Amino acid sequence: MRRPNKAPPAASKDGPRINDDIRNAQIQLIDQTGDNKGTVETVVAIKMAQEAGMDLVEISPNTSPPVCKIMDYGKYKYSAQKKAAEARKRQKTVEIKEIKLRPMIDDHDYDVKMRAMQRFFEEGDKVKITLRYRGREMAHQEIGTKLLDKIKTDVAELAKVEQDARFEGRQVVMVLAPR
Repeated sequence: MRRPNKAPPAASKDGPRINDDIRNAQIQLIDQTGDNKGTVETVVAIKMAQEAGMDLVEISPNTSPPVCKIMDYGKYKYSAQKKAAEARKRQKTVEIKEIKLRPMIDDHDYDVKMRAMQRFFEEGDKVKITLRYRGREMAHQEIGTKLLDKIKTDVAELAKVEQDARFEGRQVVMVLAPR
């Protein structure tokens, strides 16, 4: 329900205030060449910006008086957008790769799994080791425990244990993270 005497709240724009949005009477002005012009009235600064064919952009609103700069706002916004896109592109997401094992794994199979694990660590990914027990293997859980200990020692220089081995039903899960 709207109150009749109250206007709706002004839509807040994201980004710095520009030109007529700057409400302070006086500002600290930096012109388009980067020279500090000192404390200037906002109206005068806006006129200077319009004469230069640019915008008055509030750079630091929390200072007293706020710092404003004469610049091309469209170009400023575009470059900020490009920087943000570049930062997103450079960001690497850490994936969790899973290696599934059985307690009675053969030596060559173990070596293949270790090479895969080493490759994952070099790529900067975490590795989730799942050791699955089938049938009567549950009666000999110490074999699986020895295998996980062997894995820990083999990858000690490449990775650290992020989550120690824990049982989840018929399987043991351990998570390793690259150093």
